[in-house]
Amino acid sequence: MTHELKTGGDRGYLRIATEEAFATQEQLDAILRLVKEGRADKGTVSLWGFYGTAQTERTNFIRERLLDVGELRLQAMDDAGIDKAVLALTSPGTQSMFDAEEAKRIARNANDFLKERCEAHPDRFYGMAAVAPIDPEWSAQELRRAKEELGFHGVQINSHTHGHYLDEEQFDPILRACADLDLPLYIHPQGLPDSMIGDMAGAGLDGAVFGFAVETSYHAMRLLTTGVFDRYPNLQLMLGHGCEGLPYMLYRLDYMHKAGIRSQRYERLKPLQHDLFHYFRTNVLATNSGLPFGPAIKTMIEVMGEDRVMYAMDYPYQYLPDEVRTMDELDITPEQKKKFFQTNAERWFKL
Repeated sequence: MTHELKTGGDRGYLRIATEEAFATQEQLDAILRLVKEGRADKGTVSLWGFYGTAQTERTNFIRERLLDVGELRLQAMDDAGIDKAVLALTSPGTQSMFDAEEAKRIARNANDFLKERCEAHPDRFYGMAAVAPIDPEWSAQELRRAKEELGFHGVQINSHTHGHYLDEEQFDPILRACADLDLPLYIHPQGLPDSMIGDMAGAGLDGAVFGFAVETSYHAMRLLTTGVFDRYPNLQLMLGHGCEGLPYMLYRLDYMHKAGIRSQRYERLKPLQHDLFHYFRTNVLATNSGLPFGPAIKTMIEVMGEDRVMYAMDYPYQYLPDEVRTMDELDITPEQKKKFFQTNAERWFKL
């Protein structure tokens, strides 16, 4: 141990964790029912068929801590020196549901529950809205309620909805609502759709180890290359886990995207108002959830700008207080470190 972890800003900044998961029993029961009935896709079966039923120290910890939005979570935050947490309904949210009414009920109930927990601990917990993308118009209305009535600070979409992505026309009400309400859109991973997963599960690579980043970065690139941010220039897209690896690849992504447009090979690709570098420095925000790795964080800061990179822990899936100590020692300027841990989150989530 190099230093004691305390809340209260003793190192010159508060620590705000910006991608922290919770669950409701209603949500978990619905997901596990789909798995049991054989209706869930392969990614959900791989993820929740394990985390929902396995009796191991890790899986029991995760299930218990997902369902707790109270004393256990607060103690874990205190022990890790985390001052505030931005909470969102755990992946896959409602997006594995086939029944729209069930999905909407789970999302609304989760939002009401989270509102109550945020009111109980107003200095510690902040909410991101859950929606049901299977019904985009309802989701847009729920986003308005989430901001205007519940006081939430963003929305989390757990990537694909049965293999469909937010750049598709039917989901435009969600994008428009995020832009109109000035709510950050956090795209979070879930299991890969059956159309993409291939043998990743057989290889043990379908989840957070690799597959999540493949699928979620694909989702982000669909949004970035189809004019979404030309239509909604104030829309802010948040990506976790080191921006799902995209900043490292940005030069090649931009070069080959322009080449694809020039070639006229793809009906879908049309000229944009700006290059991808512009959108990453204007419309994309990143957290380091699950990636307390200095070189990756410094790359994000260099590529995207120091005002666009934020801290996250990824509790309870990755809870290691020593990782917080590592981030305290990150080799960036004191001004950048305060932005990383505190003021960027305050700015973009309007805390």
